[in-house]
Amino acid sequence: MKRLRWGIVVLVVVVLGTGAAYFATRESSRPGKITAAEAEAHLVDDRPLSTARALAALAITPEEQRFAQEAARIADHAVDLAFADALRLATEQRPAQYPKNRGLYLKLQEAQAGQAETLSQLEQLKARMSSAKPSEKDALSDQKDLLDAEQALDEDEIEDAQQELARAGGNQEDAVQRQRDQHEAAEHELQQRQGQNPAGTSAGAAVEFGASNLAGQVRAWMWLREKRALIESARREAEEIANDLATQHGSLQRRVREEKPQREETKQRTTELRKEAAAETASKEDTATAVNSLKHFSSNQKLLSGLDRRIREEQELQAIYGNWIEVTGGQQRAVLHGMLRSVLWVLFVVVLVYLGSLMVDRLYTHAAPDKKHLLTLRGVVRFALQAVGVLLIGFVIFGVPNQMPTILGLAGAGLTIALKDFIVGFVGWFVLMGRNGIRVGDWVEINGVVGEVIEIGLLRTMLLETGNWTDTGHPTGRKVAFVNSFAIEGHYFNFSTAGQWLWDELQVVVGQGENPYPLVEAIQRLVEEETRASAAQAEQEWQKSAGYRKALAMAPAIHLRPTSSGVEMQIRYITSANERYMTRSMLYEKIVGLLRGEAKTQGAAPQQQA
Repeated sequence: MKRLRWGIVVLVVVVLGTGAAYFATRESSRPGKITAAEAEAHLVDDRPLSTARALAALAITPEEQRFAQEAARIADHAVDLAFADALRLATEQRPAQYPKNRGLYLKLQEAQAGQAETLSQLEQLKARMSSAKPSEKDALSDQKDLLDAEQALDEDEIEDAQQELARAGGNQEDAVQRQRDQHEAAEHELQQRQGQNPAGTSAGAAVEFGASNLAGQVRAWMWLREKRALIESARREAEEIANDLATQHGSLQRRVREEKPQREETKQRTTELRKEAAAETASKEDTATAVNSLKHFSSNQKLLSGLDRRIREEQELQAIYGNWIEVTGGQQRAVLHGMLRSVLWVLFVVVLVYLGSLMVDRLYTHAAPDKKHLLTLRGVVRFALQAVGVLLIGFVIFGVPNQMPTILGLAGAGLTIALKDFIVGFVGWFVLMGRNGIRVGDWVEINGVVGEVIEIGLLRTMLLETGNWTDTGHPTGRKVAFVNSFAIEGHYFNFSTAGQWLWDELQVVVGQGENPYPLVEAIQRLVEEETRASAAQAEQEWQKSAGYRKALAMAPAIHLRPTSSGVEMQIRYITSANERYMTRSMLYEKIVGLLRGEAKTQGAAPQQQA
């Protein structure tokens, strides 16, 4: 008992641990979407596009596919705007503005300046080589090789400086450009896959959307509920992004408003610089400062315009997802309507089976107690009603199988094997109803049981059992039922002809020392005289029933057999079954008379035995 209790405790602990591990290892986010933490790792938030692509796999109807395509198009445009704004912002915020990256930026500028100088020298050298004398070309060629090596070294230095700057996070423009290149490469790969498989696949293909059975409707409703949750999550995501963009737009707009006086001053200074430039008295530093200021103000205006467009795109995404949610809600209502219809069908079948059972009970309520077959029939009918009801409910819940002909064929073969005896019995009924069959009232022997036929049904034959033909032949009172298959698979004996003739037998014992032959001759004459009419009539009927003419030995026969007490005579003769007992009694009486007369003449009386 203690071991059993500890086993149960261990089993419960294992189940709880497995369940906890299952919930701990399940996915924390929806497939096809990136989380906010993953989005922060990207310089540009491309969640709208990835979410739209993930939802496109859930579109089933043409209307939903139109929503998915429109959402993907708007999300793609919104991400492109985000890349443009990020590149514009990264261009404006140079790495030199950050003190920690200033040394790396100067290193990059020096490498780029060295590369520019080397390229300039190469161009000059190529020009000199084109017009040089043959004697000077060898020296110029050596110089060109040196400049090519310097150029390769400058390129390596520039690459190293760029990588260090990127690793330090100072080259935002290059990082944004790389992410944009990856985005465009993914777009190109997606377009190629769609071109190879234009039809595409839908996550709803595995769901029996619009199924007519209850199980499929439940699965479809659960899938629609999950899809609606995903679309609602996408709508909230678009709303959050729009709110963040609105916040950024408000901050940038306040900064632009604060810089308005400086902008007006820069415009006035620009007008003065244009006049000074015309008079060739403008300073290059003042001009560069004014140009940078104007570029800064222009970049802010472009950023404001980009934020406005991106907010508008996110609002359009919210509207599309909202309309998609309404369509999904309609689909859920349609599936729920189908579920209720299936439940009503189940209830209807249950009510029909219940009412049918009540009617069967009412019909057989007043059946007599001795009519047990009616009670059995009631049970069979009720079971049949319940079986049909369960089958119909199964069809409503799980649907009609797709391979119905194959299933019916297999079911028919199985039923044929299972009901072989009943089928053969039904066919056997036609055999029994034939010319050489049996009829009610015939005396037959079936499978070793002898009796009188009292009923021949479609499946069974009923006998009233009697004793052995050589014994009393009285009924035992027992009814014996046989399936009619015995008429085909087995054999039966029909002892009933027109007169129901049979061979009967008597036994007479003559004591030792007595001569049995005079008595045999007397008994032979006696039996022939008494059974002559029966033997002649039996001979005619047997020849007629056999269908051919053949001499049959109908005369009585007496066989002698020695025993310890004397000689035993076996007397066989033909008699009618109806007159068997009367004929036997009469022959016994006359044989006893012969024996008594023989005893008087010879002084001894032989024994007789029936």
